Amino acid sequence: QVQLVESGGGLVQAGGSLRLSCAASGRTFSACAMGWFRQAPGKEREFVAAINWSGGSTLHARSVKGRFTISRDNAKNTVYLQMNSLKPEDTAVYYCAGRPGGAIQTDTYDYVYWGQGTQVTVSS
Repeated sequence: QVQLVESGGGLVQAGGSLRLSCAASGRTFSACAMGWFRQAPGKEREFVAAINWSGGSTLHARSVKGRFTISRDNAKNTVYLQMNSLKPEDTAVYYCAGRPGGAIQTDTYDYVYWGQGTQVTVSS
């Protein structure tokens, strides 16, 4: 079992940066692939980025590629999402998710563990 707690969200102006963190508890974190998803009001939850168990492989959604970077520190049981050049359309609740098995997936149904979410608001 893995429990996830996100932090680092907030209000930022367009063009600014934020770094989200997701702290995991549980001995199996290092064996899990991790992902970030987001959900804006009235919209479905969508994939943002994912990283495999070792951190050696990452995938970013086309809408954030070149602006966001996912990373992890297995020694600290933490996964990060560095968000640069933020746009108003990035406004959403951001969720951290984990899945046993280690391989990257982009569908919400593939993830077993979920955090409570952290709000990111980008003003224009």
